[in-house]
Amino acid sequence: MKKKLMLYFLIVTMFTVLATGCTSKPEPATNNPANESTNTKTVDAVAKTKVFVSADWVKSVIDGKQPESKDYKIIEASWGPANETKDYKVSHIPGAVHINTDEIEEPDYWNIRTSDEIKKVMANYGITKDTTVIIYGGDSGATRVAFVCLWAGVENVKVVDGGLSSWTKAGYATNKDIENPVATTKDFGVEIPAHPEYLLSMPKDVTAEMDKNNKFRLVSIRSIDEFQGKVSGYDYIKRAGEPQGAVWGHDEPDYRNADGTFISFDKAVGM
Repeated sequence: MKKKLMLYFLIVTMFTVLATGCTSKPEPATNNPANESTNTKTVDAVAKTKVFVSADWVKSVIDGKQPESKDYKIIEASWGPANETKDYKVSHIPGAVHINTDEIEEPDYWNIRTSDEIKKVMANYGITKDTTVIIYGGDSGATRVAFVCLWAGVENVKVVDGGLSSWTKAGYATNKDIENPVATTKDFGVEIPAHPEYLLSMPKDVTAEMDKNNKFRLVSIRSIDEFQGKVSGYDYIKRAGEPQGAVWGHDEPDYRNADGTFISFDKAVGM
C-alpha cells in the first residue's frame, strides 16, 4: 500500500512540475547500428521542469545535440539484478544501466531507504544533483526511481514517455549487453533529501496534515477492489482496506494512454 502511495505522490509531483514549465511489450533487441533509424530531425530542447520526454529527445541527447548531453545517465529501472531481469537483459536502450528497485526501497513495505543509503546509490551510479537522469522501465519501477531522484535533489529528472516501446517504435536500435554503472567520488552537491516535503511518512505525518489542512487529500491509486476492501492486493498481506479518510483517485493504469504514454495534465485534472 505504501508502495502505491509513493507512486501517487510521484504522479502528483510530476504533473505539478509539468503544469509549471511507458510501457508496452518491447520489440526484439538488436546490436546492429545499421538497423537504427537516423535521427535527422531537429528536436527542441526541453525545460528542467518537464519530466516526460520523447524517444526522439533521448536520442538527441545521446547524439550530443542537447545541453544535457554533457552529463547524463540513462537508467532502466525494474526489480531484480541486471543479469536476471528480462526487462533489461533482453533489450535495452544502448548505454543504459540497470538499477534494481531494491536498491532504493527497503524490504517488506518498499519505503524509501535512508538518506545515507540513497546517497551511496547516487554515488554508485555516478549521479550528482547536476546530472541529467533519464529513466525508463517496464512497470512503475521507473517512476519510483524518478521520484527518489527528485526527492534526493537531482535537478533534471526525465522519464521516457512510453518506455522502451516508444524507443523501438521510433526505429532506434537496442542491445542486450550489460552496462556497468560508473561510480563517482564527487559530492552529490546538496544534502539528501533536498525535498523532504515530497514525501509524507505513514501514518503520523498524513494524519497530522489531514487534521490541520482542510484542502489536503489522501488519495489511493489502487484498484477499486483494493480501495473498497474486497482484496488486500498482496498475497502476503491479510488486511484489506484503506486508511481512514482516503479517497479513490483511479487506478495506476488510468494515468496511461493505450500506447503506454502518460495522459496529459488536463486529462488527469478532469478525472
